[in-house]
Amino acid sequence: MHKKLVAACVAASLMGTATLSIAAGFKINEQGAKAMGMANAFTAQADDPSALYFNPAGIAFLKGAQFNLGSLVIAVPQTTFNGTTGLSGSSQVDEKAKRDLFIAPTLYATYSFEKIPVTVGLGVNSIYPLAKSWDDSSAFRNQIQNISIKPINFQPTIAYRFDDYNLAFGAGLDVTHTMVSLQKTAYDPAAGELGNLGLDGTATDFGYNLGVKWKPIKQLSFGVAYRSEITLHVDGDANFLATTQTGAAAIGQSANFSSYNSRLRAISTVSTTITLPDSLALGVAWQPTDKLTFEFDAERTGWSSLQKLQFNFDNTAFNNFNNKPEAKNWEDAWCYKLGAQYAYNKNLDLRAGYAYDTNPIPDSTLGPMLPDADRHNVTLGMGIHNDFATLDMAYMWVHWLDRSVNNQSNATLTGENGTFKSDAHLFGANVTIKF
Repeated sequence: MHKKLVAACVAASLMGTATLSIAAGFKINEQGAKAMGMANAFTAQADDPSALYFNPAGIAFLKGAQFNLGSLVIAVPQTTFNGTTGLSGSSQVDEKAKRDLFIAPTLYATYSFEKIPVTVGLGVNSIYPLAKSWDDSSAFRNQIQNISIKPINFQPTIAYRFDDYNLAFGAGLDVTHTMVSLQKTAYDPAAGELGNLGLDGTATDFGYNLGVKWKPIKQLSFGVAYRSEITLHVDGDANFLATTQTGAAAIGQSANFSSYNSRLRAISTVSTTITLPDSLALGVAWQPTDKLTFEFDAERTGWSSLQKLQFNFDNTAFNNFNNKPEAKNWEDAWCYKLGAQYAYNKNLDLRAGYAYDTNPIPDSTLGPMLPDADRHNVTLGMGIHNDFATLDMAYMWVHWLDRSVNNQSNATLTGENGTFKSDAHLFGANVTIKF
């Protein structure tokens, strides 16, 4: 019974981590500063090397060799919560997530052949990064204390251009490697605190992406981009360290807390499969004058790929927790983006944009590891360029709508009744060199 109790706590820890390794809190679309300055409305323009992410067909219209290096700095959302939690019971609490900075670099390189209308490229970026921390003494400590997700995606790409029609097609391979880490405090509803839980896991898997770009006339451009699902086969190690007499007994050990005792530790390997969502982006760009460009995009992300989670433990003490799917019931989500660029002069472009992004998580599964909500994104940006180099910079303010939930369970010490509030600030910069 005691081993089952510990296994349940470790399983809960892993389930929370796996959920975040899907969404990373949010899909990070800010993969290039030029696009970011226009709220990522870039599917139809796709006219710098970051097109490798936004629409791979766009690289077919680039000239020569181009190299783009950039970075996104995320001031991790300052999330606050007011209400009650499974751990606080009926006691009202006010919690604040820890502030942090997350840096996600990008690298894009393209080469267009002179004698044939073919362009090849390689993109390296981080599509699902996340860092989230609550205080070790918070009322969420039995659900999450710290989590980090550090992914890296490699995208070799080829694009072909039909010059007679101003039409291009692109295709690429997505190779995604992800590292996941999580810490929390294990609790039992009847016995109280048991000990500390930790997880480290990795996965490397494959998907693909496709794109089409068409410029029927000089003033008008259309774009379509599709990114496939990627099924992650996650393998990791779960660790439990007893911090109380009850926790020690739960793993069948007698406690001696006068000195460190390594026997008070339990470990298990665990595996699961998680399907990252596919996405479809549609964009149209209009250039009414030589100086002014507008673009509108609509993007669907197929979060309905996450309907349940199921885990397989190698340690026989965890056998009773194998083949126990947990329903998630996420839904597809849409994002609507409007961006504009004004060429102030031949060397300076000014940009602005707005996006409304809907979230996929139902109230029943919302929690402190992923306190998501529909959100407003407001952006500003600029580009300084000459014939050989470009410097793009952008800022984005993200405001989540207040999210009230009522999913607290005192029986399992999970969930909460209350309201989450979040804001975040993002800064991006890219340098493009043309050869």
